[in-house]
Amino acid sequence: MIGKQIGEVRGKRLVRRVLSTDPPTVEVSFEDSGQMLGIPTTGLGTYTSVIRPDGSIFGQGQGITMTADGEGLSWTGSGLGKFGKDGAISYRGMLFFQTTSKKLAKLNNACGAFEYEVDAKGGTVSKVWEWK
Repeated sequence: MIGKQIGEVRGKRLVRRVLSTDPPTVEVSFEDSGQMLGIPTTGLGTYTSVIRPDGSIFGQGQGITMTADGEGLSWTGSGLGKFGKDGAISYRGMLFFQTTSKKLAKLNNACGAFEYEVDAKGGTVSKVWEWK
């Protein structure tokens, strides 16, 4: 069951790099800022996208998120995506968190269902809900 929203960040795609053409595989890095559990954060991440024969996309990634006072949160995740208009991309998937932060400790036991949108100009929006 999907629970309450636990985070939302907005950012920018920074770098895209082709890793392979067979199958088509691209590595993407991004930076973002927003909040997790209501705590202001900044973060960065990298994911690899493989375009499947049917045109869908399978992605796997990892990243780190920091609070203003230097506490960290790491995440890994995977999801399925699809292409939109003018090169936009939309993903849905799951995130798994790890932290030593007392403020963010609740995330150690949470699975995060996410929506990740990249617009045609490289702007990103990610929303995460706790999966109970």
